[in-house]
Amino acid sequence: MKMKKLVGLGLAAMMAFTAVVPAMAEEAAYKIVVMPKLIGIPYFTATGEGAEKAGEELGVEVIYNGPTTADAAEQVKMLEDYITQGVDAICVAPNDAAALDPVLKKAHEAGILVLDWDTEATKDLVDASVHQISDQGLAEHLVDAMVENMGTEEGDWAIITGGLSASNLNAWIGFARDYAAEKYPGLNLVADPYPTDEKQDVALSTAKDILKAYPDVKALFCVSTPAPIGAAQAIREMGLQDKVTVVGTAVKEDCQDVLSDGALDLGCLWNCQDLGYLTVGVAKALLDGATLEADGEITIEGVGTYAIEGEKNIILGPPEDYLAE
Repeated sequence: MKMKKLVGLGLAAMMAFTAVVPAMAEEAAYKIVVMPKLIGIPYFTATGEGAEKAGEELGVEVIYNGPTTADAAEQVKMLEDYITQGVDAICVAPNDAAALDPVLKKAHEAGILVLDWDTEATKDLVDASVHQISDQGLAEHLVDAMVENMGTEEGDWAIITGGLSASNLNAWIGFARDYAAEKYPGLNLVADPYPTDEKQDVALSTAKDILKAYPDVKALFCVSTPAPIGAAQAIREMGLQDKVTVVGTAVKEDCQDVLSDGALDLGCLWNCQDLGYLTVGVAKALLDGATLEADGEITIEGVGTYAIEGEKNIILGPPEDYLAE
């Protein structure tokens, strides 16, 4: 079921929201933790901006914080501290879902609402799951874009990812591999996905290593927002803009330079600020007593009405493509 969005997150929506919601009380109604995989990269900086904006406009206290590297153990340690503080909700993008199982169980036992966002946690341990997009739809769209930019349905390709334990990245990769094998049997995936620890410089060096090991590679399929930028920088430095296609998930502002000379052929992503805002909005709605009806809808204050896919998945909406033109 596709998302039905009645009110956007733009100026009109904010004006409408301001007209019907009273001014924020001096003390916030709830304390909501929103934890990204890591802080300090543009993607999670933008989602943090959206989450903090939601806190200001919906009258809740938002604590947006995470580890400085994509470290599941550090996420666990930080979440333990927030449980001890007695927060009302925890919304986490896990670096490793299984590693977070014990601490999320502990949060439930403490009466804390638990959501995942951006990346899935273990399904039974969350009250709601905020997704940015249909995993299958995104993967198939990127494969089609890769083949279109290659100009052929045959040839070697490789996958560059952020981390091997990230469930959302693994879902995109799984759907992409299956779709490519079925629709484009002339494509040859040269190796298993290459991890880059969510680091742009690692993606750059990894792309160079791939192209040296497999000089016939015609395309790099990149998931995690630093990966396509680093891969595109490698293409530029090696002068392969006209020979190797690069597509992947990337923040719009980060794409512009590498799109300009064809080092990156296509970046694709959703509105990061909206994802952060929606996450806080869902948490507040559930704390206020809203319930999730399987394949139904949920109305988020200040945002609109969204379809629920399955029992607990709320999906933001379709992505945007970023091209040189």
